[in-house]
Amino acid sequence: MLSLIVFLPLAAALALLALPRLGDTAARWTWVAVATADLALVVAAWLRYETPTAGRLAFEEQVEWIPGVNSSYHLGVDGLSLPLVAMTAVIFLACAIFALRETDRPRLQAALFLFLQSVSMGLFVAADLILFFVFFDLSIVGMYFVIAGWGHGNAARSAMKFFLYTFLGSLALLVGFIGLYIAADPHTFDMVELAEQTPFAGSSLAGGLVLAAILIGLAVKTPTVPFHTWLPPAHTDAPAIGSAVLAGVLLKMGTYGFVRIAMPMLPEAWRDWAWVIIVVGIVSVVYGALVALAQTNVKRMVAYTSVNHMGYIVLAVGAAGLIADDTAQARSIAVTGAVTQMVSHGLITGALFLLAGVLQDRAATYDMDSYGGLAGPAPRFAAFFAVGAFASLGLPGLSGFIAEFQIFTGSIAAAPVTAIALVGILLTAALFLRALQRIFTGETRGRSVGFTDLRAAEVWSVGPLLVLSLLIGVFPRPLLAVIEPAAEVAVELVGR
Repeated sequence: MLSLIVFLPLAAALALLALPRLGDTAARWTWVAVATADLALVVAAWLRYETPTAGRLAFEEQVEWIPGVNSSYHLGVDGLSLPLVAMTAVIFLACAIFALRETDRPRLQAALFLFLQSVSMGLFVAADLILFFVFFDLSIVGMYFVIAGWGHGNAARSAMKFFLYTFLGSLALLVGFIGLYIAADPHTFDMVELAEQTPFAGSSLAGGLVLAAILIGLAVKTPTVPFHTWLPPAHTDAPAIGSAVLAGVLLKMGTYGFVRIAMPMLPEAWRDWAWVIIVVGIVSVVYGALVALAQTNVKRMVAYTSVNHMGYIVLAVGAAGLIADDTAQARSIAVTGAVTQMVSHGLITGALFLLAGVLQDRAATYDMDSYGGLAGPAPRFAAFFAVGAFASLGLPGLSGFIAEFQIFTGSIAAAPVTAIALVGILLTAALFLRALQRIFTGETRGRSVGFTDLRAAEVWSVGPLLVLSLLIGVFPRPLLAVIEPAAEVAVELVGR
């Protein structure tokens, strides 16, 4: 099942490239059909999913791959990865629908995004470090070509900056993986075995150095302060669907690595560095929100809110390393909130970036001051943007509230000083309300005059993302029932 989910989009991408005479319309609809089929497979897997025993994975597949270094083709999911697999399928389908009107090399674009979907799915189900790293690096290559090939503005420079930053981070990640392999006895890259072994137990210096390498690699991808500088230009110059995938899916590869690799495999070092991780999380939360508040470019503003929202996740996973009496439940709640935030941020920010793409499509600018009174000619667009903004700032009834409530409940119970990060929620509310006021209220003026409201493809791509955010906000139990058992196991592993 997992191999089919991972490689179906790749097979379709190869088919699109092998059929040069395929029309543009057929290529666009092929992308939609394949993304729909992949989502249907994920839904089927979710319905059949049963919580595996502690330390194990569901739907496991394992085949010998590189026996000389004990690396295998090993796939599996649990409550930490299955929600991200589902979110990935939803976001790529939304992008496929949004791109139905694309006229710039739609066949190549569809093939590239199907390739990106395969490597994204592969990373979230990988249970071997080498396999994880292969998918991690291929996602960088795919997104480089998305930005450079279909971006606008200074796309070539932004794509190069993105590639160099994240590729350098991946090299640090590889050094950390090799360190884990060398310390393991027997040597292995298998993630399940490494979590059971905890190779650096009793060796705080070596374990700390390996954790530092892994954290740097993942922090660049997340990104956290001070490794975030590639993100705003990459988002600003990327096409709308590129930004949606970059923010919704690729950033989660970093935060997922924290809970899948760093925490369970290096628990002692994670506990030693917990306060450093918490401080980085708090700084990312506050700094991201403050800089977003200063933006006049809608897309850059949303990009900086990603730094803010990823900071919440870093804060929560850092709090999970603060081992003390009677805090296990609080730390489990924080980790549950972190995974929920990964899903919530993917849906909400994916929707906001697609809506920002509508501004570029209609008026060729993201500048807030170029608009005014846009709610008049484009009421559907205004309503969708308002729901996305309120979801992002954590309004009750939407998924952002569920995630942030759990993060702060767990983190403050484990370390009361983390309440400082609550300022980030206030700043996020201010920046989104300011954007809504400047773009949508008042007299219709500037680029708002003659602005065309959302078309059918745009409604059907953005709408389901916002509806899912609403459903998670009102009925969070189906999602939390999958995440909570895996979060409890993750906390137990950190406490060993």
